[in-house]
Amino acid sequence: MAKVIIDRERCKGCELCTEACPQKILVMSKSFNKQSYHPVELIHPEKCTGCAFCAMVCPDVAIEVYR
Repeated sequence: MAKVIIDRERCKGCELCTEACPQKILVMSKSFNKQSYHPVELIHPEKCTGCAFCAMVCPDVAIEVYR
């Protein structure tokens, strides 16, 4: 099973990762980070295939994926 680590404070809420995820398991949080952005969060981590598309498209390098 893959492990996704999201740096909430680095995320600027661009939503590129949510569009890139084929499993649609990334959503925007309703809470804010310290920079007043809605960061991305992972739902249903057990469905992650470890494709790392989310990490590849993240312009802020806020996502790491480990297989």
